[in-house]
Amino acid sequence: MARRLAPNAPSRLGQWLALGLGFLFLYVPILSLIVFSFNDSAMMTTWSGFSLRWYKSLFQDAALLNAAWLSLQVALMTATAASVIGVWAGYVLARKGKFRGFSLYVGLVSAPLVIPEVVLGISLLLLFVELDSLFGWPGQRGMFTIWVGHTTFCMAFVTVIVQSRIRDLDRSLEEAALDLGATPAKVFFKITLPLIAPAIVSGWLLAFTLSLDDVVIASFLSGPGSTLLSPEIFSRVRLGLKPEVNALATLFVGAVAIVVLIASAVQRRQRRFQS
Repeated sequence: MARRLAPNAPSRLGQWLALGLGFLFLYVPILSLIVFSFNDSAMMTTWSGFSLRWYKSLFQDAALLNAAWLSLQVALMTATAASVIGVWAGYVLARKGKFRGFSLYVGLVSAPLVIPEVVLGISLLLLFVELDSLFGWPGQRGMFTIWVGHTTFCMAFVTVIVQSRIRDLDRSLEEAALDLGATPAKVFFKITLPLIAPAIVSGWLLAFTLSLDDVVIASFLSGPGSTLLSPEIFSRVRLGLKPEVNALATLFVGAVAIVVLIASAVQRRQRRFQS
């Protein structure tokens, strides 16, 4: 006698099918990009054989390499600064309760989440132009101005992640340490910070990705000789995308995959430590 399917079998099959289609929609374009980075043809959609010619051509494209190196530098600086500010802001929101000016503080921290990037870019551009006219600083726009803009934009995302993690912590651990004579600073660095480390890593990775991906803010705050990778690729798309971009994107995907694996290993180690 044939086995009868469980009543929830069709729904479970539909869930797996929807999940599979979702993953295909997300990752097939990335996989095709990686495959065509080894294509011998200059056509982006026609396979004519395996070749590493576009990787060789990439390392001869000084403008693209300089833009990629500058983007990595800015992304690393942005992720670090945004994480420091986000941890501080998230801790204040989660632990200090309401104080005078609390609503204004929340609004200032959350504003980059809701303000369109073009508005944020224009406002920061006007700020730097006015500062330059009054004090002669920062002078020519470049890495510093882009870093400030990206940090302003990314720190709000880190704040949200860290704040939600701190609110989920058991406050009795911190209170017990205070009762035993630890100072608030020591409690934060010895207890709170290790417990929220996975959230900080997640926020750092998110800030790094947002900075690396940004086009709008960087377009307003960059100057001569300080073009980031995303605006550089965006400007080249109008003239026709070249296979060198596929090769560069493949290298970035590999680098990001390595970073994600390292972050996952750190989070697993942290969870084992907590348990």
